[in-house]
Amino acid sequence: MPSIYIGFDPRESAEFAVARESVERYGLKHWPIYGLVLSRLRAAGLYTRPTEYRPGVDGPVMWDVISDAPMSTEHANSRFLVPHLERQGWALFMDGDMLVRDNLCPLFASLKSEYAVYCVKHDYRPTSDVKMDGQVQTRYSRKNWSSFMIFNCDHEANKKLTPEVVNMLPGRDLHRFCWLADDEIGELDPAWNYLVGHSNPAIEPKCIHWTSGTPAMKSYASVPFADEWRAARDTWAVGREPAFQGW
Repeated sequence: MPSIYIGFDPRESAEFAVARESVERYGLKHWPIYGLVLSRLRAAGLYTRPTEYRPGVDGPVMWDVISDAPMSTEHANSRFLVPHLERQGWALFMDGDMLVRDNLCPLFASLKSEYAVYCVKHDYRPTSDVKMDGQVQTRYSRKNWSSFMIFNCDHEANKKLTPEVVNMLPGRDLHRFCWLADDEIGELDPAWNYLVGHSNPAIEPKCIHWTSGTPAMKSYASVPFADEWRAARDTWAVGREPAFQGW
C-alpha cells in the first residue's frame, strides 16, 4: 500500500487540512497519510540543515544557509527524506498548497518499477521576483518538478538519498534530482500538478497547485479555482485542528 506525505507548514495549517482531506475524499482513508513536519524531523535527528531568519519584503524570511537561498515553506528540502522514511514501495510527496480532485489508485497502478521518481516535467519559468505575499521567488532547473513526486523507494538510485546527502546538498541540486539519471525520471500527466496561472488552461486538473499563493492569502483570493478551495476549507477545516500523523 503506497504512503502519502504532505508538506506541513504551521503558517498554512488550513492548506494542509484541505490537501489531506482531498486525498481521503477518494476512498483513501486507509492509506497511510503523513504530515511532513520539520520540528519532528529535527527532533528525530533526521533534518540538521541550518536555518536562519533574514529580513524580507513583508517580514522575516526563512533562509537555508547551505543553499544560501530562501525557503518559502518548512518542507522546502525535507521532502527529499521521504525515501529514507518510507524505505520500500511507492510514496507520494505533495506540497501542502494542493487540492486533489481525482482518485490516486489508478495513478499508482500505472507506475513502472524501472523509474526512481515520477513527476510532472514542467517547463516553469516564473517572471515575478516574489510569491506568496512577498516571499522571494527562486529560480532553478526543473522548478516545481518536486512539488508532486512519487518515489519508488525500492529503486537502487534512491538509496543515494540518505539523510547525510539531504542535509548536505544545496536545495537547487535536490530539486533538480541531481542523484538521478534522466532516464530514471518518469513523467506524469500534467493534470496531476496543475499550476494555477501557469499551466495550460485547457487541462482539466486532477490536482490543483496554487504555487504562487493560496486562496487563503488576500492577494490571491480571486485566482482560478479559489472558490473550490474555500468550499473545501469550509467543509473540512474550519473549527477544528488539522489532525495528522507526522514525523
